[in-house]
Amino acid sequence: MLNHLVRNAMKTSGSTLYRHSETRTPAACRKLAAAISLMLAFGTTGVFAQEPEILNPVLDVNALFTPLNSEEVYGNTAAELLAELEEKHYSRVLFDDQFSDKVFDAYLKALDGQRLYFLQEDIDQLAIYSTSLDDTLKTGNIDPAFEIYNLYHKRLLERLVYAIDQVENHLTSYDFTLDESIEIEREEAPFALTTAELDELWRLRVKNSALSLKLANLEIAEIQERLSKRYRQQLNQVLKTNNRDVFQSYLATVASTIDPHTSYFSPRDSENFNMGLRLSLQGIGAQLTTEDEYTKVVELIKGGPAERGKELKAGDRIIGIAQGVDGEMKDVIGLRLDDVVDQIRGEKGTVVRLNVIPAEATGETQAHVVSITRDTVKLEDQSAKKEVLEVTYNEGIYKVGIIKLPTFYFDFEAAAAGQTDYKSSTRDVKLLLEELKAEGVDAVVMDLRDNGGGSLTEANDLVGLFIDTGNTVQIRYSGLRNGFVRAYGDGNPEVTYDGPLGVLVNRASASASEIFAGAIQDYQRGIILGGQTFGKGTVQEIIPMDYGQVKLTRSKFYRISGASTQHRGVVPDILFPDRYQAINEMGESNLDGALPWDTVRPVEYNTYFPIKDILTDLQVKHDERVADDPDFIYLAEQIERSREMRERTLLSLNEATVRKERDDNRLAEFNANNMRLFLKGLPMEEWTEPTEEELDPDAVAAITPEETDEEEENQEDDPLLVESSYILIDMAQMLGSPMTADAVNTTGNLNASNL
Repeated sequence: MLNHLVRNAMKTSGSTLYRHSETRTPAACRKLAAAISLMLAFGTTGVFAQEPEILNPVLDVNALFTPLNSEEVYGNTAAELLAELEEKHYSRVLFDDQFSDKVFDAYLKALDGQRLYFLQEDIDQLAIYSTSLDDTLKTGNIDPAFEIYNLYHKRLLERLVYAIDQVENHLTSYDFTLDESIEIEREEAPFALTTAELDELWRLRVKNSALSLKLANLEIAEIQERLSKRYRQQLNQVLKTNNRDVFQSYLATVASTIDPHTSYFSPRDSENFNMGLRLSLQGIGAQLTTEDEYTKVVELIKGGPAERGKELKAGDRIIGIAQGVDGEMKDVIGLRLDDVVDQIRGEKGTVVRLNVIPAEATGETQAHVVSITRDTVKLEDQSAKKEVLEVTYNEGIYKVGIIKLPTFYFDFEAAAAGQTDYKSSTRDVKLLLEELKAEGVDAVVMDLRDNGGGSLTEANDLVGLFIDTGNTVQIRYSGLRNGFVRAYGDGNPEVTYDGPLGVLVNRASASASEIFAGAIQDYQRGIILGGQTFGKGTVQEIIPMDYGQVKLTRSKFYRISGASTQHRGVVPDILFPDRYQAINEMGESNLDGALPWDTVRPVEYNTYFPIKDILTDLQVKHDERVADDPDFIYLAEQIERSREMRERTLLSLNEATVRKERDDNRLAEFNANNMRLFLKGLPMEEWTEPTEEELDPDAVAAITPEETDEEEENQEDDPLLVESSYILIDMAQMLGSPMTADAVNTTGNLNASNL
């Protein structure tokens, strides 16, 4: 388990020179970071066929521990951050003892949220800072953060050394027939009073890890080797933590104490965020990971410089980097991943040379140099995509266009530079809509499931593709603007698509997704389907600082009806089962410090179709269909099984008990899926014993192109998209088919007002 600071440290670098608004959730930022990693960042450590020798540090905590210290620029940045928050944040910010106490608690939670490292006496010792952090921050002093971290760092080293000792010297004495258990969630548990208590907690943790491998039918010797390597790798990563990591984590904690969407980005972290909104970066186009002391290529991005060059391959290990055609080759073995990324990333048109050990090679003697010219690489995985779903309903065959939009993206820098091919979600969706119309679709579903937000401007412009003119969102500013509310909208009368429209959302749809869905719902331009959305009704701006940048909440957005989506989100017209229903802590209302729900005055707007008048009839038809729909029944059962699993508080460490639970769960899932297939008239699956790879928690399954093609051939249609299609067909028939703006206008419905 990598600690919080190491995870923060393993990000790519960059800086920003512009300001913009965004509406992304913390979860969406994490999702976006994962997408960015497909270009040139980091992944998770996997299991590889040929592995170099592991670095084996001396297991002496005093020898391993080196205190980390603040630097002058960090303190100056802290003071500047407080000034920005005080002057520009949406809420009135008071830096007092209460604020200090919140920062103190949040920082401890960030470091040791599961209470596995600190002792109670450590917390008592550190309590002197609980009411003084506001004062030290104001004076540009963040030494207390380093003192807190250094104690945590030492405790972390102690725990990893203990875990390694348990694996290498005591694992063979573990008894898996005992009725022992481990707590799943320790956030509210008391801190251990003694080192012996912590030892026992960690003995159980090590035993749990060993049991998971034992259930994969590994022998004790293999388990010992695997876990020894795992914990020693974690120790190696922890030892790479530097001053900058502590500084970044602490200031991010300070900022997020104001509200959960306010954060600080150091220069190294700023570029990742900016890349996400423009969906491009300049580099070689490769996903990298750390394996032991090597940087390994996980995947080459299609169309990127590395893939075009055909010299670098997945599985290759990078041991040296040189800049330009004649730059000095520098050894990068053992270097932190973000430092390696810094050296590989660079401006378009420049050359980077990599000293590479081929994937099939066994040692450095077979290394060779690969020369790659950097270029702009597009993050196409996050771009809008379309498909056409053909459904049979009421003896008719209908074509429904599906547009999947994972995020609201916009390349601010390219647009400001006058480039004509800049990335924009609205531009991409407009092209896809034109293509779908040319293909003769009968309706369109905008699939915004798991879309965590992005550019506020893009959300506004996207609504404009479906309405003639009108407001789309209201923004309430505070601070110097003293609560001024302004409406934003679409002034272009052109309508790209005027036919039946559905918007599919879930609990992970947030921010810009909620602006779009809310506007479509208020205008009754289309029907909203799925699960209640996240509930993020705030807008953030990126403000450059002397060292890094701050993302802070400057305003709140409201629907044209005057209602905020904050906390409550958008409630669909027709609810579908949502897998996120099993996650009780999902949503804005569960985030610490989230701003409250409120309202502003509505603006005047017209409705397009009397959808509200037919909702009851649509709901009845929907309920009749899904009452005995195998997919909906199966999904509801899955959600309930997930809820039951998440509500558990203890995990058994008795091998027989866990093995039976695992086998029973697998059988229950198998039977439920086979019943679903049977009811749909599809071939049922045959029971097979799980493979070693399926049982192995560390295994990374390799999928061949042939397997991928076979999966696509056998893939069933998404039941939620199919049901969305049925609802749109019903809606169109109830309102007059075809349901277009012109057709409905003749009935007088277009001018019905909703004030």
